[in-house]
Amino acid sequence: MKLFDRNRLSCRQVGKVLQQFLDGEIDHVTRERVADHLDDCRRCGLGADTYLQIKAALARSATEPTAEALERLRDFGERLAAGHDPGTAES
Repeated sequence: MKLFDRNRLSCRQVGKVLQQFLDGEIDHVTRERVADHLDDCRRCGLGADTYLQIKAALARSATEPTAEALERLRDFGERLAAGHDPGTAES
């Protein structure tokens, strides 16, 4: 783990671009910086894994996701982008 690196992204910065990173819609430099962060940060790595599992489950689904499911996914992404623990729901 790097102790100090000016180019290192924070969890909040990673959360803001994580979906684009996982969808392959991000520039090379940012992709490398996000990948470095995910290698070192267990919490963000778990968030990335969760997003990929949700995406895979939706792809396997024969039906369109419900509005409620989409809202939960949006809320999850917003909590992650805000730097909150993605495994907990806010009240």
